[in-house]
Amino acid sequence: MEKVFVLDHPLIKSKMTQIRKKDTPTKMFKELVKEISTLMCYELTRDLETEEIPIQTPVSNTIGFKIKGEDLVLVPILRAGLGMVEGIQNLIPNAKVGHIGIYRDHETLQPVEYLCKLPPNISKRNAIIIDPMLATGGSAVKAIEILKSKGVKSIRLACLVGCPEGIEKVHSRFPEIPIYLAALDEGLNQNSYIVPGLGDAGDRLFGTQ
Repeated sequence: MEKVFVLDHPLIKSKMTQIRKKDTPTKMFKELVKEISTLMCYELTRDLETEEIPIQTPVSNTIGFKIKGEDLVLVPILRAGLGMVEGIQNLIPNAKVGHIGIYRDHETLQPVEYLCKLPPNISKRNAIIIDPMLATGGSAVKAIEILKSKGVKSIRLACLVGCPEGIEKVHSRFPEIPIYLAALDEGLNQNSYIVPGLGDAGDRLFGTQ
């Protein structure tokens, strides 16, 4: 699938196996989400533009590089997306964090925005939407719509687990958006859970039901 990147590094595969197990406790689950997010960060940022800057080493002057433009902004979809923030900030500590809250209306089944808090100068920033699960794709599409309405410079979507239905939903609306996954699963069951998946990521992160 074009613009879909499944990051099948051996370390990611091993940690994804642990995170899928139903008896993995909350503390370990949170740590694994953070670690997998850190491992994904390298590929997530591979094609960001850089610009040269002069620096001085202990030995001489030379030319270094920095990411071009304003800082990155991480945009977790609440609440489960919060679990991925720290892992990415381990490598990009100066990345700003915005928050988008979305719930599904029980009658219309459509995603509804209830919170949007973004850093200033958003039009100059590269945004990474983060959410552990790309299931039906409704929340991801809504988040992309919100960021596009704010004039974000570029958008990419990062999830731990995705499925063909979610990818199709996102790319039917926004084919230009790159999607990064730690695992691509079979599909959705009758309750719209990813199979084999890992259950409800938010509940497992925060110990709720």
